Amino acid sequence: MGEPVNVLMLNYEYPPLGGGAGNATAYLLRELTNLDDVSVTLVTSSTTSERVERISDRIWIHFLDIGKRGNPHYQSNRDLLTYSWQSLRHCRGLIRSNAYNLCHAFFGIPSGVITRMLGLPYIVSLRGSDVPFYNERFRIPDLLLFRRLSVRVWRDAARVVANSQQLRSLALQSSPQQKIEVIPNGVDVAEFQPAPCPLDPTEMRILCVSRLIARKRIDVLIKSLAIVRDLPVSLTLVGTGNEESQLRQMVKELNLGQIVRFEGYVSHDCIAKVYQQSNLFVLPSANEGMSNTVLEAMACGLPILMRQTGGTEELIQDGSNGFVLHSGSSDEIAGRIRLYCERPEMLSIHGKASRKIAESLSWRNVAQDYHQLYLTIAERRLSLRNSRVLESGRQGR
Repeated sequence: MGEPVNVLMLNYEYPPLGGGAGNATAYLLRELTNLDDVSVTLVTSSTTSERVERISDRIWIHFLDIGKRGNPHYQSNRDLLTYSWQSLRHCRGLIRSNAYNLCHAFFGIPSGVITRMLGLPYIVSLRGSDVPFYNERFRIPDLLLFRRLSVRVWRDAARVVANSQQLRSLALQSSPQQKIEVIPNGVDVAEFQPAPCPLDPTEMRILCVSRLIARKRIDVLIKSLAIVRDLPVSLTLVGTGNEESQLRQMVKELNLGQIVRFEGYVSHDCIAKVYQQSNLFVLPSANEGMSNTVLEAMACGLPILMRQTGGTEELIQDGSNGFVLHSGSSDEIAGRIRLYCERPEMLSIHGKASRKIAESLSWRNVAQDYHQLYLTIAERRLSLRNSRVLESGRQGR
């Protein structure tokens, strides 16, 4: 094409604000800096003041002041609405002064709704809660509005991408004829590596890195620890959320204070060490897109216990690098923990298998897949424009 493809990207989350989608965007941008034929401007939210940062000669980030207050890992309806109208206004200003080829929206709602209003070809990356009926919290809004709105956003998109096969299947329940591709999340296998020295397999150090919200079902995991309290086990919970006080009370009532520890928020720069100090990762979440924390745990060589939810097909080879939790009950989790305690050699075998799977899921591969989408959409737009110019010339003769 000659000139770099110029992409306007929207995601209301970006570190330190948000969770997995924000981290995914940061990793994607880092990989795109290595490509000479792509230029990206990301419009996201700030936890402080409005500003512009330059990552490289071709990657810019515009942080909007949405008046964010409180927990940076939880976005209220007010936060989303403020980001929506501010980013729409800001993006329209950017389009007036820059020649963008396309938009890339992380989340169908709100980012996809905004890009649909900008008049450029756009890609929608589905992440989880933006898919109707993924999150029980949004069930009524999904029934009344979000399902119809999502279908319109997907229908008009140049491409729709889900980050797991299961998330794609859920989206197709709302729009069976929609074409949806799958580009999974990636993981940095250089940043996240197994512990340099193996841990004592007879001391089961269980880890869960997750927001402490109802959908993650951390209460079920805590109850499973009460069932196996006779074993040498401990649980570390990393993360914050609106259920933290209830979960702390549950630990107190079950008399598990000696074996369950709330670590709170751990910065991304320090989280790899937390994985390396653990030998089993459990995520009992009712729904996921494709969990970054599961990928990171796998890259650090941990076996995985995870429900049959987003990314399970791509990440868990049942009985090879962990186990799929079919019921997700406390009894089932406790049973798998007991099995690992009785057969500690499985920790090493499953952990090595996890690492091997993680090595095949690099952010470089993810960036290459999106890069190809960018080129395809930009070339198609250029071809259509040239055809219209040629047709206009013929009619003017």
